[in-house]
Amino acid sequence: MQISGHPRVEIVVPVKNEEYDLGPNIRRLREYLDTAFPFAAEVCIADNGSTDATYEIGCLLATELPGVRVVRIEQPGRGRALKQVWSASEADVLAYMDVDLSTNLNALLPLVAPLVAGHSDVAIGSRLARGSRVVRRPKREVISRGYNLLLRATLATGFSDAQCGFKAIRRDVAVELLPLVEDTSWFFDTELLVLAERAGLRIHEVPVDWVDDLDSRVKIAKTVAEDLRGIARLSRSTVDLEPVRRTFGRPAIADPKTALAVRVLRFCAIGVLSTLAYALLYLVMRHAMPAQVANLLALLVTAIGNTALNRRVTFGVRGGQNRVRHQLRGLVTFAIGWSLTASSLWLLHTATAVPARGLEIVVLTAANLAATLVRYSLFAGWVFDDDAPTLPTFETPALIDNTRSN
Repeated sequence: MQISGHPRVEIVVPVKNEEYDLGPNIRRLREYLDTAFPFAAEVCIADNGSTDATYEIGCLLATELPGVRVVRIEQPGRGRALKQVWSASEADVLAYMDVDLSTNLNALLPLVAPLVAGHSDVAIGSRLARGSRVVRRPKREVISRGYNLLLRATLATGFSDAQCGFKAIRRDVAVELLPLVEDTSWFFDTELLVLAERAGLRIHEVPVDWVDDLDSRVKIAKTVAEDLRGIARLSRSTVDLEPVRRTFGRPAIADPKTALAVRVLRFCAIGVLSTLAYALLYLVMRHAMPAQVANLLALLVTAIGNTALNRRVTFGVRGGQNRVRHQLRGLVTFAIGWSLTASSLWLLHTATAVPARGLEIVVLTAANLAATLVRYSLFAGWVFDDDAPTLPTFETPALIDNTRSN
């Protein structure tokens, strides 16, 4: 599609040392936009700190392909590149995607359409939403799910996938939010989404087909450390987002720190009651059965009660819809709690042939409290989230490849 005037959509592709993938994937993206995308769109290659021939290849592509331009940013950082290009863009909708095109391009129109229509403010591709189809290594799956669970547990976020490299934002929204985003690297996405959510803006999620890039160069340990520092900073943040909320006429929402504190206090209170009930049940049943059996039954009874109370009191879920599903997911968290307490009990009996009953209670109570922390994270990010798939989705590359745009 030829561009007249300023583009309706600008797609930024941030790159660093991508001389091999850049050419074929930009051509593929441009062909898709010209043949299957209904809006005028421009592609901007944002080279940030490359030391190979990436920038030179980008210049050749910009000369060869109409609707492609290249920007050179000397300092590295995906967030820095996005912030600089988006801040200077005149497009109505600003998007970005990773150069490996891991996300099926057919998701681009559902991503930007609600923004063009004015219905939503920010849009994200999600690999964790129901309906997504994902092929990736178990290690990356665990890290991704763990990170998003951590965000829900610590920052009370509501979006499902902060890290998918497939996002869009309206320009008028970007003008208000970008100056407030501090991170210039991988945490940029998360910070932008957290600020948008705290301002009451509407975040649209699109389930995507996504294939893991086996040549990914993300340094996991370094990125995890930076993400943890970013989470800690946002948990202390006092940025005033009320002007942003008023600008777009969004309804007032509860302060996230207050909401999270109330939720944690309610969960802790229920946890204390559950722990006391567990200890009492264990003592009563221990007189009539072996320690492991008493432990299992006490945990099972208190887990069912714990899930029911947290469903209503902590997370505000009302009515009978999905109650069975929530209880079944709660039993999964129970199984994790049982494994922690059972292993601690086994270790105790291995170290001491006949431990005192009081020592058993102390060890099991400590293990049960540790299990409670795990349970809260799972409750916040999975058990009562009806958009989350019951289990991780692993599909064969052939199935995904049959639907990928070329």
